[in-house]
Parts: sequence; structure tokens; C-alpha cells
Amino acid sequence: MSKVFGRGFDSRRLHQRNREMKLVNSQKKIIFFCLFFVFFFVPFLHSQEKPIIKLYGKSYPQFTRIFIQSPSPLNSNIEKQSSLLMVNIKADQSYRIYKASVESELIKSVGWSKGAASYIISIQTNDPDFSCDVFLLSDPHRLVLDVQKGENGDGKNDLSPKRETPPENRDSNGKSSSFSSSQPQSTQKTIVIDPGHGGLETGAHGENGASEKDVTLDISLRLRDIIRRNLAYRVVLTREEDVNIPLTSRAAIANSNDAFLFLSIHANSSFRQEARGSEVYFLSLNATDEEARRLAYLENHSSEMEGEIKEENQDDIEMILWDMAQTAYLKQSSVLAESIQKELNALLGTSHRGIKQAPFKVLKGVACPAVLVEVAFISNPEEEKKLIKERFQKKVAESIYKGLVSYLRRESQ
Repeated sequence: MSKVFGRGFDSRRLHQRNREMKLVNSQKKIIFFCLFFVFFFVPFLHSQEKPIIKLYGKSYPQFTRIFIQSPSPLNSNIEKQSSLLMVNIKADQSYRIYKASVESELIKSVGWSKGAASYIISIQTNDPDFSCDVFLLSDPHRLVLDVQKGENGDGKNDLSPKRETPPENRDSNGKSSSFSSSQPQSTQKTIVIDPGHGGLETGAHGENGASEKDVTLDISLRLRDIIRRNLAYRVVLTREEDVNIPLTSRAAIANSNDAFLFLSIHANSSFRQEARGSEVYFLSLNATDEEARRLAYLENHSSEMEGEIKEENQDDIEMILWDMAQTAYLKQSSVLAESIQKELNALLGTSHRGIKQAPFKVLKGVACPAVLVEVAFISNPEEEKKLIKERFQKKVAESIYKGLVSYLRRESQ
């Protein structure tokens, strides 16, 4: 009798256990489906709802036409600086940008960077005397920029949008002009070198009259030539002459050229004249120390050399770190900084300064490994004398190049 009861009891327990297992499996399926929907469909649906700013263009024999198309009316401010045309469009962070290639003999590059409440579109031309006609259209909302080579030598013209239809242009077949984004892209990797400051932004000065903007440009040009001679990389400079390029436009130039690496070259300054040697930085929300934070502030606000240093806008920095996907680039930036610092230490004999982090604006928004190199202290009279000498500039460029090669070898492994 006990055996029969035992078998019945075991049977009921087994039946109940099977029911529980089925319930658990059903719950697992529901959870899996919910997770799949959250991780795959929700981001897709959310991204589909985001408004898109389209950036594209068409080249003609006499000019190049750039279109900036938006789902809502465009509120923009346009400024010309030497060979650079900058378009500031007010739009919040919910907007996305789609940029197609623009093939033109006049246009060197087209890029963009994102701020908290605006987008800056940077159009780099090959002619500092270029002129531009601006038209504002609707249905759909478009800002049309007709960029052409300067004929009168000054390139000055009214950059306020005209609410009229731009001149119609037709191709050799007589059809209306259209744009295709299926043009071939170069597969050659690009290294972007950024000579710090320029134009009215002179940067730091030495007591003997040396200017940071001149030193950084000389070193950057030498570094460009060394890389071109020895490596199969394309090299682009954010400026090749003494002109002012806004910090946000430097990031835009790098992104528009699909930069593989970004090197910003600077000369250091300190209230302590005995400070010497080189430092290499990469982007971080928080500075390594107070001196690094002060340096970042001065570089970010080069026209505001006095007054109390306030904390950086944390929300803004965090947004940019996310935009850059720095979880992917910070490690590479750290390795690149370490490789360059090692070579500069050997040149200057300053192994104690080390790798540092700080919230430099020039590094924000650059979608690749990026470092800022303070090659030496222009505020130190001895290093200032070295910085203006061709021989020393060449040695600094060679040291940065060796660090770059070392980084490339480590990454290839």
C-alpha cells in the first residue's frame, strides 16, 4: 500500500514539476522577446523618428552648389574665414546628419560637428578669395550655397540668404541637375594634423617674442612632410597658413576627411619659468591635476587669459564623450599619447611629466583616436630659443613621427 502511495506521490510531484518547467520556459520566452524588442526594434523605431539634416552637393564648371536640407525651417548664420566657410545651424541634439560625398575641384572638404543646440558645417575650399551666393528655399526647406572662385581678389560678398530660386543649371543632356551619393570614396587612411591657434588667436608667447601659432605651424608642416615621405597615409592640416580656425571647425575638418588619427600640436606655457619638457594629452571629462585643468582652460579660452577658472560644463563634456564613442577611442588615444610621449622624453630628457588627461575642446567631437601634444614650454626662455630654431623643430617632428610609427606597429599586432 505504501509503495502504491509512494508511486502516486512521486507521479503528482513529477506532474507538478513539469508544469512548473513549462511555466518557466514560457516566462523565458516572453522575457527574451521583450529584450529582443527593446534592444533591436525600439532603437530602430526611435532612430527612424529623429529628424535628419541632409548635406549634399553638385559640382559645375564655374561653381559648386551645396545643399543643406532640413525637415523644418533653417535658422542659420554663415561666416567666411579665409578659405573656410562655416554654417552654424540651430538644431537640438535630436537631429541627425546625413552627409554624402561632394566631389569638386574647388571644395577640399565638407564636415560637421555638433554642439548642445546647433550644428556647425565646415566647408574648406582651395581658394581664400572664393565667393558664395546663399539662397533659402522651402518645400523642402533647404539652404543653398553656390561657392565659386574669387574673381575680384577679395572674395567679399553678402552671405545673408536670399529668398529666391537659385539659377537653374542643366547637364550636357539638358536634364535638370541632380545629385548622387554613389561616388567612389578613397580607401587611403588619413592623418589630420592640427597646428594650434592661428590668425588673431596667437596662443602663448615667450619673453623673447616667439609666438605659439608660428611654432606649431612650422612643426606641423615638417611633420606632414615626414609622414608623406615615409608612410602610405594621406595627411591633412586643419590650417596651412596663419588663419584663425575655430576649435569646433577643426573637429569638423577631421571628421569630413574620415580621419584615422588626429594630432593637435601646441606649445606649453606656465607661470613657473622653470617648467620644461613635453606633455601629451588625450580627452577626459576630468583633468589629471589642477595644472592640466588650467592649461585646458587657457587653450579652450585663449582670448580670456584672466579671471577665475570655472568648472567645465559636465553635461556638455559627457554628451561629447558619448557622441565620440570614446569607449572605443580612449584606449587607442592613451596608447598613441604614450608612444609619442616616450619619444619626446628621449629628445628633451623629461621622463617625469607623463601622460595626462584634460577636457580640451579641440579634441571634442573628433571621431578617431586623438591627442594634443604640448611639445615644449614656450614660457621657458631656454626652450623658447630652441622652439624657433629649424633644427629643433625638425627633431620634434621626427620624435612625434617615431611615436606615431610605434603606435601603428602596436595596433597592427
